[in-house]
Amino acid sequence: MAYIITDKCDKLGVCKPVCPVDAISQGETKFVIDPDLCTECGACAEACPAFAIEPPK
Repeated sequence: MAYIITDKCDKLGVCKPVCPVDAISQGETKFVIDPDLCTECGACAEACPAFAIEPPK
């Protein structure tokens, strides 16, 4: 399972540069995480000022 960016995403993109495997990209309405690339490191969630990234369930 991968981290998930919720609708609380403010589209600042702070999460994208901290992802060590480049799994985050700009989607139509928010940033998205490619579940095939995500290593569940949590760097994106720690960097998100909107607390819009949830850990895998």
